[in-house]
Amino acid sequence: MEESSAKAEQVLENVLETVLHFLTSRRDRNAASLVCKSWYRAEALTRSDLFIGNCYAVSPRRATGRFPCLRSLNIKGKPRFADFDLMPPDWGAHFSPWAEALAQSYPSSLRSLHLKRMSLTDGDLTLLSHSLPLFQDLLLTSSEGFTTAGLAALASNCALLRVLDLVECLVHVHDDVVDWISSFPDTHEHTRLESLVFDCVDCPVNFDALERLVARSPSLRRLRLNRYVSMAQLHRLMHRAPHLTHLGTGSFSASELDPEPDYASAFAASKSLVCLSGFREIWPEHLPAIFPACANLVSLNFSYADINADQLKSVIRHCHKLQTFWVLDSVCDEGLQAVAETCKDLRELRVFPVNAREEIEGPVSEVGFEAISRGCRKLQSILFFCQRMTNAAVVAMSNNCPDLVVFRLCIIGRYRPDAETQEPMDEGFGAIVMNCKKLTRLAVSGLLTDRAFGYIGTYGKLIRTLSVAFAGDTDLGLKYVLEGCPNLQKLEIRDSPFGDGALRSGLHHFYNMRFLWMSSCKLTRQACQEVAQTLPHLVLEVINSEEHKADDIGILYMYRSLDRPRDDAPKVVTILH
Repeated sequence: MEESSAKAEQVLENVLETVLHFLTSRRDRNAASLVCKSWYRAEALTRSDLFIGNCYAVSPRRATGRFPCLRSLNIKGKPRFADFDLMPPDWGAHFSPWAEALAQSYPSSLRSLHLKRMSLTDGDLTLLSHSLPLFQDLLLTSSEGFTTAGLAALASNCALLRVLDLVECLVHVHDDVVDWISSFPDTHEHTRLESLVFDCVDCPVNFDALERLVARSPSLRRLRLNRYVSMAQLHRLMHRAPHLTHLGTGSFSASELDPEPDYASAFAASKSLVCLSGFREIWPEHLPAIFPACANLVSLNFSYADINADQLKSVIRHCHKLQTFWVLDSVCDEGLQAVAETCKDLRELRVFPVNAREEIEGPVSEVGFEAISRGCRKLQSILFFCQRMTNAAVVAMSNNCPDLVVFRLCIIGRYRPDAETQEPMDEGFGAIVMNCKKLTRLAVSGLLTDRAFGYIGTYGKLIRTLSVAFAGDTDLGLKYVLEGCPNLQKLEIRDSPFGDGALRSGLHHFYNMRFLWMSSCKLTRQACQEVAQTLPHLVLEVINSEEHKADDIGILYMYRSLDRPRDDAPKVVTILH
């Protein structure tokens, strides 16, 4: 009987593992692992993709011990405000412990790695390249600490490399720059390379080696070049890779010594091209070269191109299929109005400031913002930097674009009211959370009272990420949010008047969140210490610079962790117990 029972149990486990292979959503898998011990074991054995939203939430040994069959790993390090230089540069997020654990645990399985805001060394990259013979994909976003020597190790040793993408990374450049492009072995007739992104590598590349590499990569579909690749060289590469779908042009300017190839014919020949980006050091007179490709574009990134409204209009009138558009505010309201008239299928818009100084009147306003809402009614995500805005324009956006999932309005300056009525921006943000039923990410700014946060707490039931900058009234406002938003995972607050009462109001919810960030608020060390003692499985880090007094709280970064607090914190970080 015992043998029969054991066989039946084994059959059930085999069936369960087979079923779990079809479960791809990480939320569904997390839920399945909580059913019972047998489901917990089966889910761990069948999980091939793992996402870790905070590198300090779990130790490398614990993660690799639980999931022995990973093929893909995604790890995030520093919180987002590290991008704004609000954290000490040596805060942490070191990848070395992870590199050692991955090398030991997954020599025959790990194929893909995505790191965001991590600090990694050339030694880490070299270790991975020697230890993971089946490794194929590396995506590094906003990461730092490595040089071209680490890239050369990857290129030399990872024979199956398909993806090497460096996005907004800080690659250290020294006098002894390694020719990493030449490190791709040329022993095979063709490479497996599908994506090569290196626009952030701020040093010249061996163009002859790059051209040979592109020519030997028939599967290459994504190529983003740095500013050292000239337009004439870009022209040559495009002829070598006519099947590109995503192209980052790098510098879009020509040397006087360069001959003038027929750039327009190269873009016309790129029939598969759907995404264009780059345009660093742009020469506007060369913009007509991309016109032949514009009709098929679904994504266009001008976030480095300081172009004006007339220059944008000459391009955008060809872009009827555009779904994603990033641009600088140098295009003014007039440029945004042209986008609204042409891009009826637009889903994502980001408008970045050329100059973020609050005393300078910005070139975009509620005029362009409202025009976008009228013309682009399929909009799902918007990030909009401006110096002036009105409630009426935001209400119009909420009515015209009810499918918004992401709404980030960054009004540059401190506590700026409605530019027309001088009233708080409460009703505008209230309309967004009331009318946009799918909203999961919200960023608020400007003059706001507790009423606005009351709206968020009442109607923002799906919000997972909330960012607050230079806004807020009393602790009651944050209390509304923490008590009213059951799905809130990430809460980022900077330069706002919230204090101890606001912090204490979230005691019931903090265990359910990934992290809380509060900088330049009105917190006291005593309140933070009380929270640390009440919630011992949370890690509370206090980050103070030398000018802060002992009782001041410059930055509070609080996150959940399955392990004890980290042991690599620098001196400016105090971990409360």
